[in-house]
Amino acid sequence: MSVPPGEDLVNQWESEQARLRLQVVEEDTEDWQRSPDFSGLERVGGVDLSFIKGDEVNACAQLVVLSYPDMEVLYEDSQMVTLTAPYVAGFLAFRETPFLLEALQRLERNQPKLLPQVVFVDGNGLFHYREFGLACHLGVLSGLPCVGVAKNLLQVQGVHKSEQHQAQIAALQKGGDSFPLTAASGKVLGKALRSSDNSCKPVYVSVGHKISVTTAVRLTHACCRYRVPEPIRQADHRSREYLRTHFPSADA
Repeated sequence: MSVPPGEDLVNQWESEQARLRLQVVEEDTEDWQRSPDFSGLERVGGVDLSFIKGDEVNACAQLVVLSYPDMEVLYEDSQMVTLTAPYVAGFLAFRETPFLLEALQRLERNQPKLLPQVVFVDGNGLFHYREFGLACHLGVLSGLPCVGVAKNLLQVQGVHKSEQHQAQIAALQKGGDSFPLTAASGKVLGKALRSSDNSCKPVYVSVGHKISVTTAVRLTHACCRYRVPEPIRQADHRSREYLRTHFPSADA
């Protein structure tokens, strides 16, 4: 088990989140984002970390870049990494961002023409305790548009898995339908999206950086063949496959 961090470290992380939060851009900044069919968008990225079962420290950091709209894999980077920061709820980014950022920087150095125009992150963006989740952190530090897509509801800022929430999920009739995740303050922090006709379980989409929530939801739906958007699904699949291949005795 990881050792709980000291109060000083948590305070330092909170200050860092507050400082970086001021740099988040919550609106569309690219021409392709304003196009009804995302004309001009050619490359979408996905990032994820997969762990060896029972191991909280060693992980495979994965970046994939897919073509848009065909969702063909153009680039992949699997790298074993050693996580040094402890896991603390609400501070996942300090544990994972450095390795995901390194993967993007490697791509920019070696094959800059394949750098994604937007990155999907397996986790939350503004839908977070302090409105600065992993997708925001990676977005601000990389300078790239980022979208956070979480598979499970983070119960935060007055958003709960209540009967009303379940009723709203049940009312999502088809792929593309969504409803807002509204904080107690009245601010919309993200949206619950039925991403596929074949899946009645929603995903939770929020702004990471340099994209509006409306565009983030529209783009997430456009990138879904199944429940999870293809860039994240491919990153997850390939990182787990890497672990299975290189560590066959461990269940990834």
